[in-house]
Amino acid sequence: MSKEKGFISLLPGDKIVWMIALLLSMVSLVTIFSSTSTLAAQEHVSRIALASKQMFTIATGLLLIFVCCLVGQSHTFRLLSKWGFLLSFLLLVPLVLKLDLGFIKAQKINDAFRTLNIFGVSFSVYEVVKVAMVMYIAWAIDHLKHDTLKWEAMAKASKNLTWLTKPFWKDVIYLFLPTLTVCVMILAGGTSSAIMTGIFLFLTMILGGVRVKPIILMGLLAIGLLAGCYGLYKASDGKMFTRFGTVESRASMSADIDEVENPRSKDTYTRALDRIRQPYGAEIAVKSGGIWGKGPGQSTQKYKVSVIYEDYMYSFIIEEYGLITGIIVLMLYVSLMARGILIVKNCKGNYEKIAVAGLCTMIVIQAMFHIIINCHIGIHTGQTLPLISHGMTSYLAFCIAFGVIISISRLAEKNLEEEARRETLLNSADDGEKE
Repeated sequence: MSKEKGFISLLPGDKIVWMIALLLSMVSLVTIFSSTSTLAAQEHVSRIALASKQMFTIATGLLLIFVCCLVGQSHTFRLLSKWGFLLSFLLLVPLVLKLDLGFIKAQKINDAFRTLNIFGVSFSVYEVVKVAMVMYIAWAIDHLKHDTLKWEAMAKASKNLTWLTKPFWKDVIYLFLPTLTVCVMILAGGTSSAIMTGIFLFLTMILGGVRVKPIILMGLLAIGLLAGCYGLYKASDGKMFTRFGTVESRASMSADIDEVENPRSKDTYTRALDRIRQPYGAEIAVKSGGIWGKGPGQSTQKYKVSVIYEDYMYSFIIEEYGLITGIIVLMLYVSLMARGILIVKNCKGNYEKIAVAGLCTMIVIQAMFHIIINCHIGIHTGQTLPLISHGMTSYLAFCIAFGVIISISRLAEKNLEEEARRETLLNSADDGEKE
């Protein structure tokens, strides 16, 4: 008799990673509906309309995951990853230059150019860049380890270019220079986003087996560049790299307090009050939620923290659904990391291992930073909670990351099945010889 297969068993790839993605998406749908009262009023729509939009986003994201799972070979991902840096560079250039060409327009969000509008479609560039660059770093490390460098023979033939063939300089060209370039370009619009992206990429390099010494040297160079940019910010009286001013105000809040006490205008007073209110409002939400929470729709801080559905989503979850639900959400991200480790162990190819390790680390580290900041530990970084916070670009970008992880896990399963089949055949042959 044939057994009926359940829905989960029909999903391709790692079932546990699928379940994590589905559960996080369900949490997102429920919390977006309940947390967006202020956003609904601002956009003059109902919360049902926002929930319907989020449902469409979730459906599109899950479809993206499924499409990634249809990829039969990792060679396709490797080929696309090769162009990750070029894609990131081309998307960041309009933001840095603040372009407005009609069909391509850089848009300002929270006093910084972070969004790009192409032919009427707007999306957050930084979210796309994170995933694209992690994939690129995975390709570059695999590329360097296999020494498939077409220009190396030309460099060896020239006496003046032989230094390019040394391992350190190959790491600089393929890994460190693209990483630092992207981070500096992001720095113009978001200091925390640049630092977070740099952390993701350097961790991917470490997981990929890049030598520690050059990583330390490039890390020191990155810190030097950050200090240099901060020096330019100070020397220009805040006209260059203006986001450093936001970091300073978030670190001490003294500027915002001064603005509230001695407002220059109504707009500056409102923005300063909002910046002060958000971190403290998130802390109040966490403390007032308790073990079981206030219950769905009972949050009070969603009316006081203007972006609670984005940067402070975890605090909202605890306020309405309690610490128990908060721990469950935390365990979902920890489970993803644990499952990623198992997938990496079962992968044969170096690229596949680095891609899964890098993407899982990116998702989990961002989630941990979001949770830590929501608990009022450290400076507010403005990082969303992966697959839960409001934002179509963020959700779809992380869905692509999940799709790549699940697709590679599917290939890893095939490898295990082939090995098991070989062992069975070998055991059968040994048994036949004994008989």
